[in-house]
Amino acid sequence: MTFSDLGLTDALVRALDAKGYETPTPIQRDAIPIVLTGRDLLGIAQTGTGKTAAFVLPSIQRLAESHKKLLPTHCRMLVLAPTRELASQIAENARGYGRNSRLSVATVFGGTSINKNKHDLMRGVDILVATPGRLIDLVEQGFCNLSMLEILVLDEADQMLDLGFIHALRRIVRMVPRRRQTLFFSATMPESIRQLASQFLHEPETVSVVPAATTAERVDQYVTHVNQQEKQALLTIMLSEEPIDRALVFTRTKHGADRVVRLLGGNGIAAHAIHGNKSQGQRERALAAFKSGEVKILVATDIAARGIDISGVSHVFNFELPNVPEQYVHRIGRTARAGASGVAISFCAEDERPYLRDIEKLTRQRVPVRALPADFMKRAEALKASRVRAHGPDPAPREDRPRGARPPARPKASHHPVATRDYSNASRRGGRNRGRGRGPKAATVA
Repeated sequence: MTFSDLGLTDALVRALDAKGYETPTPIQRDAIPIVLTGRDLLGIAQTGTGKTAAFVLPSIQRLAESHKKLLPTHCRMLVLAPTRELASQIAENARGYGRNSRLSVATVFGGTSINKNKHDLMRGVDILVATPGRLIDLVEQGFCNLSMLEILVLDEADQMLDLGFIHALRRIVRMVPRRRQTLFFSATMPESIRQLASQFLHEPETVSVVPAATTAERVDQYVTHVNQQEKQALLTIMLSEEPIDRALVFTRTKHGADRVVRLLGGNGIAAHAIHGNKSQGQRERALAAFKSGEVKILVATDIAARGIDISGVSHVFNFELPNVPEQYVHRIGRTARAGASGVAISFCAEDERPYLRDIEKLTRQRVPVRALPADFMKRAEALKASRVRAHGPDPAPREDRPRGARPPARPKASHHPVATRDYSNASRRGGRNRGRGRGPKAATVA
């Protein structure tokens, strides 16, 4: 089957040829004909299987064929994404797919200039890709109007409806027309989230090309059991021995990501971190260095599991197992993209064993155990000694430090026994009242 067989126009097929796409993936094969009819759709597929093209391609065709006039500050299609990186990725793909159309594409998300966002929306835009918070700000300020929206898309719908996005989504849905096409796409869709999705979809078609939360077949998955304090040495050794093109290392916390970057640097391995505390410029520079191959190791929190679409990621390391099992599916889906294969290695400490059991229950498969490298403890001690000689002892992780281990409190500043200061309102009036008999006299030093 070809893309032409799905009903796409020659202009879209030429754009796909220019990107090297020849055969539709299963989610594209099943979803594109439904989206072209204008019906609502709930699509469930593994990450990295082409969900973006599955909703962008037919939507571009529908917008191009309707020939509706674009009004200032309005948009015709709105794609909501949970992260800045994912929003940028969707917009980049939309521009590529629509290269032979005259449709405009814009992005709005936090961390960028809101004045630039206002300028981009001033004349109106055909396809707007946004994160919910910045979009609501622009709507409330009158720079974005959703009253003529034709297509509403939620990418990574499970995360959009979960983790606090539900209230923002309900506000946005109240701003858009009742008669619209709504598309939900995600790699996972728990039953509780499916019930929430039913509030936004009208008699939807459901496309599920694989069972929900099934991990990619081309990813070789392993778990290595290791003590928490020895994870850094294990990561260093594996990064040195594995045939790595590019590797993503996932931590649970922002502080943990920065700490891993510092410790890798102490072992002579260059890495960048990307997480929510980084500015947009820092995140873009880190991604650019990773994409170009300048830096081969990117350490990230789960914010990156939904927004990094970079070919050549050969390995994913779960330095810390996620406490939400669905995140595991998204993490390992950053490798084995576009038909390639990949390796996912998870480090599991004793207190993380319940997380591993939840992951295996969700994915309905056991993760094979991979033994520690030969002479691991001896090599780990040698690495630690070398790092201490060069940089001093490693700081303990914030969450592992004893609660009572705090520096002694500073002694309170002593005051001169006869030097006082009057902070009454009367004394704050300054020189205007001095000597006029209004209010108490300012205190003096004897």
